[in-house]
Amino acid sequence: MNTAYKLQGIHRHYEWGGKSFIPQLMHVDNVIGKPFAEYWMGAHPSAPAMVATSEGQMALDQIIQENKVPFLGANIADQFGSLPYLFKILDVEKMLSIQVHPSKENAEKGFLKEQEAGVPLDATHRNYKDQNHKPEVMVALSDFWLLHGFMPATALKERLASIAPLQTLLPLFGQDDYAGLYSYIMRLDQVAADALLKPLLELAVKEVATGKVVKSSPHFWANQYYGGVVPSSNIDKGILSIYILNIVNVPKYHGVFQGAGLLHAYLQGQNIELMANSDNVLRGGLTPKHIDIEELLEHIKFEPTYPNILKGDLINSNEVLFPCPVPDFGLTKITLTPGETYTNQTNSFEMFLVMQGDILLDEIELKPGELVAVKAGATYGIQQTGSETAVIFKSFVP
Repeated sequence: MNTAYKLQGIHRHYEWGGKSFIPQLMHVDNVIGKPFAEYWMGAHPSAPAMVATSEGQMALDQIIQENKVPFLGANIADQFGSLPYLFKILDVEKMLSIQVHPSKENAEKGFLKEQEAGVPLDATHRNYKDQNHKPEVMVALSDFWLLHGFMPATALKERLASIAPLQTLLPLFGQDDYAGLYSYIMRLDQVAADALLKPLLELAVKEVATGKVVKSSPHFWANQYYGGVVPSSNIDKGILSIYILNIVNVPKYHGVFQGAGLLHAYLQGQNIELMANSDNVLRGGLTPKHIDIEELLEHIKFEPTYPNILKGDLINSNEVLFPCPVPDFGLTKITLTPGETYTNQTNSFEMFLVMQGDILLDEIELKPGELVAVKAGATYGIQQTGSETAVIFKSFVP
């Protein structure tokens, strides 16, 4: 049995996705302009990667299920029973929904509750698709923008006080009452929400029209969501979250970790994303999808967030580690200059995604956008074979 296998991920065509980044990376024809939002590389049963074997193409979840210990390693097979992470490439052209992910304990409780209530797994109003938590780390592949946790109290008070339509919310925040402020916003009926949001959007559109609004301003993103047009009614309450969450800019090859309970949303750019193997998302606006307000409020950590941009910790001359405080996954970036080689041993089932340059991994030729996996306990060698410095992202289980 081989130790290294070439994999083919699965494209996801969500409407918020870009039309060129992923197709160009992978040399996929997209003359019809289809959105290529995500590229899934993992063993999630809804979209498992395909593995090239001597018997032909096999789904990764199937091949792992039939060979747990050889592929995952005994400890990981015993602890998780399957591949515990999902690896992705994202191209965010339109902002995603504001969302939070449950803890593992709460995911198990929520899943069981909906199962006992007979809610179908594919129901549009279903909150829990599985029993797992969904912490995630992202590393930017371009200049990347996201909403990331509540603003620190002093900055949030200054924000509310400085924007006329939001000044009525200042007393609600009181003594740094994040729960009181956010719960009030989300529980507003639509008529009251429109009365608050319409003048706010009108101000955003007016400010953007002056040409002086920068991307770090919430006016920029509020204006962009509605394309510079102010709706007369049914305005999305998620607009208010843009004004109370941190707007974070992540430079290329820098990262951010996001754990359970953290409100967040991707705004624009391309990134690598690595997460626990789950699809549990509780949404808080900027989406036509189901929003369960009371369930959402149960899982948010109502505390300030001080964004921590991960630059990566050098673990050897070729590899940097992006710290992830969870047992499910880890992420590194390997850089090889022309002619350079790198040898190491896997401790788990590890995936290697080439983002730049050409390499040879155990006689498997790989170009940008291509992916190879190596079984647990195997020694592997990577040789840089082209004229361009190679950049490879490696996913693993710690």
